[in-house]
Amino acid sequence: MINVLIVDDSAFMRQVFKKKIEQDPELNVVGTARNGADALDKIPLLKPDVITLDIEMPVKNGINTLQEIMALPEPIPVIMVSALDNRETVIKTLEIGAFDFIPKPSGSISLDIDEISEDLLSKIKAATNCKIKKSNLISLRSQSHEIKKCQKNNFPVVAIGSSSGGPRALKQVFSVFPADFPAGIIVVQHMPAGFTASFANHLDQASEVTVKEAEDGDMIKPGQALIAPGGYHLEITDSGRTTLNKKPTKWGVRPCVDYMMITLAPVFKERCIGIILTGMGHDGAQGMTAIKKYNGYGIVEDRTTALVYGMPSSTIKAGAYDEITPLEQIPHRIIDLIERRY
Repeated sequence: MINVLIVDDSAFMRQVFKKKIEQDPELNVVGTARNGADALDKIPLLKPDVITLDIEMPVKNGINTLQEIMALPEPIPVIMVSALDNRETVIKTLEIGAFDFIPKPSGSISLDIDEISEDLLSKIKAATNCKIKKSNLISLRSQSHEIKKCQKNNFPVVAIGSSSGGPRALKQVFSVFPADFPAGIIVVQHMPAGFTASFANHLDQASEVTVKEAEDGDMIKPGQALIAPGGYHLEITDSGRTTLNKKPTKWGVRPCVDYMMITLAPVFKERCIGIILTGMGHDGAQGMTAIKKYNGYGIVEDRTTALVYGMPSSTIKAGAYDEITPLEQIPHRIIDLIERRY
């Protein structure tokens, strides 16, 4: 049984979440709290396995509460609950150490909670097996990377897939890439609609490469990273442009890593470098299989650094990789591969 503590200043929302969570026989709501201070008082008594934490609360808000939870001798996995107008704050909580987040129901509560309940329950279960990183993100930016120029029409493409734990991992990877990075970059990070533009902007400010949320018809080009928008699948056309669509979810997600990689592989073939980072579920294994089929190169994040090992594990089981590498080494390996292969 997984014990969950619900933290929200709305008594109504506490009851809505409690009802949904306890419909799953594997989950138990061990208690509720009306604000961060109340939660911090109850944590040592209730000993929850996972906490759902609202951001906007009186007395002690979600940000300050999360910081204190992450500072505990044994930090507890936290799933943030956020309204759409808290996009920038959500990205900050993921950097602080939140396991993941879900959008807060609004408007027609009954409809919204039904749409997000499966996501919430799966994230609660995945969070119980994650490894909380207490240390702050350490920048590993290289001061001396000078990468040789690739031929204008023969540049490589780095395709990255990630889910829970991905925002922190991606920031660490991107912090190493120089401004003249000679490869195109495509990222599918599982994230709800409305949040990926803020995430792309955050990555852009934290890295030397240009980062933007992908739009329909964007051309893949060196030195630019395109982030798949939440709520849309991103695929690649024969001409190397992005195309967005609302096909049904795959693995319960949209955007889906597999769709991106499967369409990218036959276009860029041996020039593809596929990367699977931390994340729950099975997304990415089929995509990496396609990249390997067309003689691309595959890197999977090592278990020692991944917050959740679902996506990496599925890719390893499929045999769709060339190496398994700790996160801090991945950007350097990418640069080394570009130097040697292209």
